[in-house]
Amino acid sequence: MEEKKIDIKVDEQIALGQYSNLAAIRHTREEFIFDFAFVFPDGPMGKLVSRIILSPAHVKRFMGALEENLKKYEKNFGPITPADVPPSVGFVH
Repeated sequence: MEEKKIDIKVDEQIALGQYSNLAAIRHTREEFIFDFAFVFPDGPMGKLVSRIILSPAHVKRFMGALEENLKKYEKNFGPITPADVPPSVGFVH
């Protein structure tokens, strides 16, 4: 079977990326919601920088790709030391 190639257009603002030091995950039967936030180091507040919504099947593929890449990272750079668990957060609109 011939492999298909998909070209994806990337806008410059998206290509710059967003830094996140906190992630929250919620789910329903139909979808997983990943919220990525930046928590300011000098105060008890933060800002949501991105929300990604995935189907359960895509989450499964994503998790496999993430595990594979973590193994490669640790093979090249050594074990990752887990950070402290962050405090609980709430979202305000």
